[in-house]
Amino acid sequence: MARRDAAIALPSQPKDDRPGPTPQPPWHGQARLRFELSANGTTRFLGRASSPLKVQRGFLRADGRCELPLLHTAGGLVGGDRLTVDVSLAAGSRALITSVAAQKVYGSIGRSRRAPQGDWAVQELDFELAAGADLEWLPQELVLYADGLYEQRAQVTLAPGASWLGAEVVRLGRSAAGEDLGAGRWRSLLEIRRLGESGLPKGSDGPQLGWDGGAWILVDRIELGQQSLLGEHGMAGQPVFGSLVWAAPAPLPADGLAALLELCRQDRRGLEGEMACGALEPGLVARYRGPSTTAARSWFTRIWYRIRAARGLADPELPRVWPFQEEPLSPPAN
Repeated sequence: MARRDAAIALPSQPKDDRPGPTPQPPWHGQARLRFELSANGTTRFLGRASSPLKVQRGFLRADGRCELPLLHTAGGLVGGDRLTVDVSLAAGSRALITSVAAQKVYGSIGRSRRAPQGDWAVQELDFELAAGADLEWLPQELVLYADGLYEQRAQVTLAPGASWLGAEVVRLGRSAAGEDLGAGRWRSLLEIRRLGESGLPKGSDGPQLGWDGGAWILVDRIELGQQSLLGEHGMAGQPVFGSLVWAAPAPLPADGLAALLELCRQDRRGLEGEMACGALEPGLVARYRGPSTTAARSWFTRIWYRIRAARGLADPELPRVWPFQEEPLSPPAN
């Protein structure tokens, strides 16, 4: 008997109109840190953080300063991520804040159909220092990958007699892998203002300085990307930029400031790249442009050493989390 193969009609499959996977929302990590002076003259801290930021264990240095490392647990920033760090120092307290590792910012331009122009990763920093407080903000370097977008906004408010030292080093593209920044951009805004003796903000009808008896010390806005990476008045093709700013607690004598700047210039010896420094009222500003994050960090560390010495403070100790293999705290012989 002949066998007849029957065609079996399969039911039609309904069209799947469900949306695809929902993109993960960007992270907004936050850290709030407060430093206070203990009865024994040492500084203690109170703090909390939300992912991906994590506050590590603080260390007391021999001079009573609190050293505190911050950890970014996500391994890097992507477009749309945001970090907010609020730091306050009570009167007379002293702190050093650093980061556990270099920060990475991944490329975002052309990586998403939703936002082909890319999304900015943003870090917002707010520092408030009471009278006589002393903060050193010395994170490790930032590496901005090709087509990455990163912006940092930092506000520093200083009461009379407070000192703030801050530095940043950024590598524009993974140059060791033959990569440049591409269409990426890096922005930095630093605003430093000194309160008057009353410590009270002026109203909207007050003087343009904005603070009772106080003044702006520095408003520093920088953007690097595209043409500014190549131009002589920008990076001139170099991949590493660095900036260090010290807002001194009080004006330095003219001869003392001149001597300090001369020592800082001498400390450039043996380091590759272009380095310049000048006076800030009161304090100093130093800039680096060159091929080496190690050279930038070494020079800034030597300047840190010089500033401590000019203030009559204990010599700095390298934070335990820094990866230095050399001894940058030994400036060249004068």
